[in-house]
Amino acid sequence: MTLHPLEPAREAARLHAWLTDPKAAYWMMGDLSAAEIVEAYEAIVRHPHHDAFLGALDGEFCFLVERYDPARVELAGLYEARPGDVGMHFLCAPAGSPRHGFTRSVITTVMAFLFDDPATRRVVVEPDVRNTAVHALNAFVGFVPEGPLVKPEKTALLSFCTREQFAAATEGVHA
Repeated sequence: MTLHPLEPAREAARLHAWLTDPKAAYWMMGDLSAAEIVEAYEAIVRHPHHDAFLGALDGEFCFLVERYDPARVELAGLYEARPGDVGMHFLCAPAGSPRHGFTRSVITTVMAFLFDDPATRRVVVEPDVRNTAVHALNAFVGFVPEGPLVKPEKTALLSFCTREQFAAATEGVHA
């Protein structure tokens, strides 16, 4: 698996298809046009504390990743930020037929990518409390929930994963 910086205008059709699919309901973009999604992602890639990537398996784009500074974006003022905190969102593309272990491989790859930066000490996530599937994936790679966090758009399950927790959870697992 590889990660590539997102070029929103170039990937408008792909982003629109993925983010408006019913499986992406927790991304809350299902009613947006392709132009509105491109506009949102252009703002992300221009932002000094937020960026986005497309992930590929064997050269085929199949997941989306956002990386952000949670002290400045998404969670600013909502939790006690620490030096080295990095926020993350990921979305697997809708698939015609399920691939066993694919989503686990994606989140493992994403976490390894984030921890490749020596400045990253802890990854922070804030998925919707109702998104039990992603909570299980987060636990698989070592996230520990802190508890519910009320945000303007949702009630999130604030969770953290240190470099050591990720290493312990994925020992012997290959992305």
